[in-house]
Amino acid sequence: MKNRLTTLTVFLAILAVPLAGRAQGKIGIINMNAAIGSSQEGKKAVADMQKKYQPRQQELERLQQEITSIQDQLSKQTATLSDDEQRRLTRELEDKQKLLKRSSDDAQSDYNADRDEVIRRIGQKMLGIIHDYASQNGFMLVIDSAQVPIYYAATGTDLTEEIVKRYDAANPAADAGAPPKPAAHPAAPPPATKPK
Repeated sequence: MKNRLTTLTVFLAILAVPLAGRAQGKIGIINMNAAIGSSQEGKKAVADMQKKYQPRQQELERLQQEITSIQDQLSKQTATLSDDEQRRLTRELEDKQKLLKRSSDDAQSDYNADRDEVIRRIGQKMLGIIHDYASQNGFMLVIDSAQVPIYYAATGTDLTEEIVKRYDAANPAADAGAPPKPAAHPAAPPPATKPK
């Protein structure tokens, strides 16, 4: 539904541009996800998240090993285990499986929230770079190729690499951990000046 709405919005935007304006302006595409992930700040954020979630991943792997061990014990020793011991192991297995599922779901939810925050933070700053670049270079429309299906695009229309270069120049990796500066107005793009 979201893709249909986005496609319809882009289509209507193209139709709304007068024919004279269409002849003078250019349309560019960008893969916003690739641009965010390719930026120095994006790479650092991914590395930081991997480091942050590594202990949780190790804990999930340890739990999975315990589950596998109990399953092996139940399958290999069924004939030699007492009924009470089988029930105890089965209960322990079920408890560990529930814990694994709960822990895995919690870890995934936390990871997704952190990832979404990184994408929002970097994407917000990147939109200012795209806005400045597009207006300085005569683009009338820039489309996210990850959101709108693109069936053909001329080689010079993909702005992803150029936007990443400009983003990295404006946001060096040393500042990657700093909180973003608040925008003056939520709809207005950030100023074109580089942070000090």
